[in-house]
Amino acid sequence: MSRNTVSRSLHDLGLAAWFGGTLANAVALNTAAGEAADSAGTGRVTNVGWDRWTPVNATAIGAYLAGSGVQLVGNVERLKVQQGVATMSLVKTSLSVAALAATGYSRLLGRRVAAQRDVPIESGTQSGTTTPQDVAAAQRQLRVLQWVVPALTGALVVVSAFAGEQQRPTEVKKGMLRRLAS
Repeated sequence: MSRNTVSRSLHDLGLAAWFGGTLANAVALNTAAGEAADSAGTGRVTNVGWDRWTPVNATAIGAYLAGSGVQLVGNVERLKVQQGVATMSLVKTSLSVAALAATGYSRLLGRRVAAQRDVPIESGTQSGTTTPQDVAAAQRQLRVLQWVVPALTGALVVVSAFAGEQQRPTEVKKGMLRRLAS
């Protein structure tokens, strides 16, 4: 068995940044922007924060995907012979696709909000009485998605921990014996 330190590091650091950054933005940036002097300033602060985070998030996601891909190739034999690994891999892939879709859709909605640099809003995900309807509609969806992305990426952290446990020699042996018995 060869070492996968680089791919594991890309996977783990990318996933950590994706999860942690989106959680921090949901908890802090989206609400803290509401402390701006006026509602147009709130929109400006929110847009600047998200614009600064987007390239970091894209890099994190790219690192996660690259690391995941290399790990998948490196574990293809375990997928075939160790019972439970293929199921875990399918769950992890499904969660990854869902997290990517939610992240991408969030970005599209965020661009709709950011199209008006000084849009009057109450917070990053809360419209005000003078917020244009298209921005208010995007914010209603973002209010939910700001929690969906960290929930999905958090689930990926848990599945990744489970995958690591599956690689213990005793688990590999048990999984291979179960596969042979079935």
